[in-house]
Amino acid sequence: MEHANGEFLTIKRVLTGGRFWDSRTIKWDHFNRSTTTELSGLKLKDLKANNYLFQAIDRSILETILSKDTSKQILDSMKKKYQGSSRVKRSQLQALMRDFETLQMKDGESDTEYCAKTMGISNKMRFHDEKMDDTIIVKKIIHSLSSKYDYVVCSIEESKDIKAFSLDELQSSLLVHKQKMR
Repeated sequence: MEHANGEFLTIKRVLTGGRFWDSRTIKWDHFNRSTTTELSGLKLKDLKANNYLFQAIDRSILETILSKDTSKQILDSMKKKYQGSSRVKRSQLQALMRDFETLQMKDGESDTEYCAKTMGISNKMRFHDEKMDDTIIVKKIIHSLSSKYDYVVCSIEESKDIKAFSLDELQSSLLVHKQKMR
């Protein structure tokens, strides 16, 4: 599901960059047939937008939108499928919140991998309009590291103001700890 949301944003960026994003609002039935050159130009622009869309979309998704005639129909279909209704979004956010709350560093997992996993979940939550302050993420990482980081956590909590401690500083402290352990 999150892959499809990323695809939709990529598609929007490609179309915006190619100046095709505005063509999604074309309604062919409302044009006066006397302006055939303008109409031809707009149809060409819409066909180019469709071409960009078909190139950017995964083959399995492409099968479901081949029946759409205009770039607007394709984009509306993609929005409906992958951005979902508010109930679906709320459900996805609840699942992400549960994942975030239960997240613990596993034995054998590196601090870099764990920070990346935590940031991935928090970024998905932000994508779903959850207000996720960096302080919350720092606290989560600090309190869910494996026991081999206990003295690093203790040192950080004693010497730093956690509310002002950034994710970059945390990752730097963990990197220094890893280098000292070698």
